[in-house]
Amino acid sequence: MQWLIGACGALLVAGAAYWKQSLSLSGMLAAIVMGTIYFGAGNAFWFGILLLFFISSSLLSKLHHENKAELEATYDKTGRRDAGQVFANGGLGMLLVLLNAIYPLEIWGFLFIGVMATVTSDTWATEIGTLAKRPPRSVLTGKVLQAGTSGGVSLPGTLAAAAGGALIGAASWLLRAASGMPPHSLLTLALAGLLGGLAGAFADSVLGATVQRMNRCTVCGREVEASMHCGKPTVYARGWRWMDNDTVNAVSSIIGGVVALLASYIGAG
Repeated sequence: MQWLIGACGALLVAGAAYWKQSLSLSGMLAAIVMGTIYFGAGNAFWFGILLLFFISSSLLSKLHHENKAELEATYDKTGRRDAGQVFANGGLGMLLVLLNAIYPLEIWGFLFIGVMATVTSDTWATEIGTLAKRPPRSVLTGKVLQAGTSGGVSLPGTLAAAAGGALIGAASWLLRAASGMPPHSLLTLALAGLLGGLAGAFADSVLGATVQRMNRCTVCGREVEASMHCGKPTVYARGWRWMDNDTVNAVSSIIGGVVALLASYIGAG
């Protein structure tokens, strides 16, 4: 019955997101599979955090969307998420849900909080940061960068990342209680979400500034993630050729998960 409820809930949410054009067809199908597993193999804690990330990120992606059109043209993926983005953002969490179902341990939950705090923080930072009036600066050198450049950070984006991570941590306290899971203090969980989210978001920026594959537009000369820009195919510019945006997200999520786990020990101590 729990699997059936999960499938129905995932179908409802993913279908609505597809109708609102937040998900592509492949993204909708991936979200249905993922949501079913999150609820079927887990409970309201796992599924609720996934839902919180997805809904908040989808709403923010629509915020002043008309002002983001030019920037989205530089990204490898746009606001309408496909299956690759869905699994890059939620795939590690799904693995942790399954691991917890097979061999229950408290560490899976804290790793999960960090992973989901990372993808939330990174998404919130991107969506809010691109609306900042001042241009971003390089996370490595502090040099002023063009808006939308990989490796750029801003104060509004950083504050948004902190808020997103803390929200995931705080929400996990409520969802754990609702699911009948062993209790942890609100401070410990909020700290795990905050630090894990910030660590993962900054790791994403560092990877974007160093090893992420970047291409160059043959028309305007701009360095972009996208394979097409100004209506023409882009050419390889720098970075590891296999390190695309989805891979960067996955690596950053692992880092965020580990930091959240460490933060949970600090908070408990």
